[in-house]
Formats: sequence, C-alpha cells, structure tokens
Amino acid sequence: MRDYDVVFIIHPELEENALNEVVERVQGWITDSGGSIVKVDLWGKRKLAYDIRKQKEGQYVFLQTQMDPGYCIELERNLRYLEPVMRFLIVSND
Repeated sequence: MRDYDVVFIIHPELEENALNEVVERVQGWITDSGGSIVKVDLWGKRKLAYDIRKQKEGQYVFLQTQMDPGYCIELERNLRYLEPVMRFLIVSND
C-alpha cells in the first residue's frame, strides 16, 4: 500500500446530498479495492483559474488515501466517467 492524495473538482451546481453521494462513491471504490481513507476534506466552492465545461467555479474535494499502486489506473478510469467530476488529480506521497 502507498499513500496517495486524490483531489477532484465537482460541478458547482450539485446539491449537498448529491455531492456527498459522489464523495461516498469514490470512497467506496477505494475501500472496495482494499485501500483505506485516511482523511476527507471538503474545501467547498472555489473559483477556477480557467473555465471548465463553461463553469467558473467548482466544489473541491481532497482525500488522503492508502491504496495499491495498481488500482490508480482503475480509479482514474472511474473518475473520468463519473459525470459530476470535472477534473481530478491523483498524486503519490512516497
């Protein structure tokens, strides 16, 4: 297991319940693969440096995780197809 930081930006118009469902879904993917969530930090709505999908703002979510390095590719694929997620970044802490 390695330490990873996962940051993703969710559509700004998403309601709080739907936002929590997206975060729980991503957490579920990580824990179902044998990983663990160390920290969840909701940064809230922030202004973007440039427009993404014609949006000027986004809701930022930060996760500190421990997961198998081989799972990162599958997590990226899942995040890419999750509609409310506008951008994401997965960075190793090792």
